[in-house]
Amino acid sequence: MSNEKNGLTYADAGVDIDAGNALIDRIKPAAKRTVRPGVMSGLGGFGALFDLKGAGYNDPILVAATDGVGTKLRIAIDTGNMSTIGIDLVAMCVNDLVCQGAEPLLFLDYFATGKLDLDEATEIINGIAKGCELSGAALIGGETAEMPGMYHEGDFDLAGFAVGAMERGTDLPAGVVEGDVLLGLASDGVHSNGYSLVRKVVEVSGLEWSDDSPFGEGNLGEALLAPTRLYVKQCLAAIRAGGVHALAHITGGGLTENLPRVLPEGLGADIDLNAWDLPPVFKWLAATAGIEQSELLKTFNSGVGMVLSVSADRAEALTALLQEAGETVYTLGHVTKGDGVRYSGSLL
Repeated sequence: MSNEKNGLTYADAGVDIDAGNALIDRIKPAAKRTVRPGVMSGLGGFGALFDLKGAGYNDPILVAATDGVGTKLRIAIDTGNMSTIGIDLVAMCVNDLVCQGAEPLLFLDYFATGKLDLDEATEIINGIAKGCELSGAALIGGETAEMPGMYHEGDFDLAGFAVGAMERGTDLPAGVVEGDVLLGLASDGVHSNGYSLVRKVVEVSGLEWSDDSPFGEGNLGEALLAPTRLYVKQCLAAIRAGGVHALAHITGGGLTENLPRVLPEGLGADIDLNAWDLPPVFKWLAATAGIEQSELLKTFNSGVGMVLSVSADRAEALTALLQEAGETVYTLGHVTKGDGVRYSGSLL
């Protein structure tokens, strides 16, 4: 009779390799829907191959971006609603790429958790695949890390990595001059920035995620999980039409901090705050917590998710093009001499 004890396994330590393999099998159909010209390999390898010539480029420059979803994840975790945060993850990366004038080509995700929940992870990655479909990027790989002891039960984190390309000499910003018209594209809500403040406001309000939204349809949690708008295909069409000198993705820092990032030294922006109506979610946040207008403008997108600096003689045509692509377009103001962003009018 043997006295030997059975040895410990990886599963005993809390890591289920079989679950990880099952996840790959589940998400393969979603990844397959994102395949585009240039993709050379599927999921499961040690690396993913991409052919730039196959994607139609002759002399390409690569552009890379990485981001996460921030504390918006906390709302998804607390409500159990994972259906849209994958779209957020993609949008936060590819909306940055297009500001450089680049077409997103490929995307990889990093999903880390203490204990892998197959259904939850599948829903998240299906959302990532949806974001890739909407932006024309291929989901060609990623990493699922199961790390017991690193996360509280039910918690997880997400990061995304996008690579795009442009032909040499077509990078943006380029040619921004005094008199350029600033076109703003409407946001779909808070997007994925400022959620630490959003969650603090909800705490102050005394509302629960399951309570009716005070500013829109559905419950509060659902309303605040509205995904980040993807501007990629619309903005690429505008760039290719000619006359676009710069784009600014309005994320953390709002208009106040993001617009100056694409303006040359010595140039600033004059913005008319009466050019658009502050969306109800921001009115509610401001009224509930007494948030000042200046704080809104440097924390949130405040209803404008992307700004284009365009040649004055192309502004009307580009506005029409963007509207035909489904965008709500505001003429915000102009590029002027000076530094920073100067506001007139009022949002509140």
